[in-house]
Amino acid sequence: MNISIIGGSGFIGTRLASRLSDGNYSFNIIDKVISQSFPTLTRRADVRSLDDLNGVISDSSILINLAAEHRDDVSPLSLYDDVNVQGAINICAVANSKNITKIIFTSSVAVYGFAPLNTGEDGEISPFNDYGRTKYEAEVIFRKWQIEDFANRTLVIIRPTVVFGEKNRGNVYNLLSQMCKKQFVMVGNGENRKSMAYVENIAAFIEYSLRANPGVHTYNYVDKPDFTMNNLVSHVQNLLGKSPNTNIRIPYFLGIVIGKCFDMASTIFNIKFVISGIRVKKFCSNSVYATNVDNTGFIRPVTLLDAIGNTVKYEFLERHSSDQIFFSE
Repeated sequence: MNISIIGGSGFIGTRLASRLSDGNYSFNIIDKVISQSFPTLTRRADVRSLDDLNGVISDSSILINLAAEHRDDVSPLSLYDDVNVQGAINICAVANSKNITKIIFTSSVAVYGFAPLNTGEDGEISPFNDYGRTKYEAEVIFRKWQIEDFANRTLVIIRPTVVFGEKNRGNVYNLLSQMCKKQFVMVGNGENRKSMAYVENIAAFIEYSLRANPGVHTYNYVDKPDFTMNNLVSHVQNLLGKSPNTNIRIPYFLGIVIGKCFDMASTIFNIKFVISGIRVKKFCSNSVYATNVDNTGFIRPVTLLDAIGNTVKYEFLERHSSDQIFFSE
């Protein structure tokens, strides 16, 4: 089989490509940025350009779509639609013209918005931002492609929760870094729970999904258990050899006020800050999801505790100054 990883130069794509390389798969990376890890296997293309995609995707390939506009601070907002929605339209058009019958699409639990606890794959779709909205609109586009030849086409939709791991500079890394530097402030009571997803496990599940049969298969991707923020902070501080007690706590309402002040400053001075109102709200909310992944026979290669330990060790207890890093939420 020949596999094209669209958006494969990023965080998840690079880890996936490493797995596929070790498994002797035939694959290439399609991205507007050349992969630092696999430059000779990269075909430069922008998912927003149908001509670009037509020029680099081979007939009868398996397509894995990781391309996305996903940060909270994207500007202009039209980029969400250009990349996430129009990109899906373009990918389906190429699939139709090149006899492609299998697409694996990484969506997001953001399609559920601020979801009730233990929301499963049948949960209500209620995104609160343009990222979640456009991810779901892309899902609809891919579903329409599949149903046009439902007996022969395979669509796997994977909705990961917050993704973390070595070399990533997203929200989880920022949290770990603040604890390492003794700059962490707990907002709220810390009893809210968070579902998390380790990048190696997601890459492994995408690889596992290559064997999926015709039909539509939708999965939330979560690595259990779901820690409370208090438990997560205590565990990480123990790994760092620090006191498990959080020194500073502020109430939720004060955290929101501070976040809104940063939003105003960002607008006035045109500066992007780590702190924002939506990030404070996301930090303090419960985000716990159920998943059907465990019903597939898939076995996660790394436990969540080991994944956190691996990340803390790599980022804060070892030196890897020359390694590539990836910036995301």
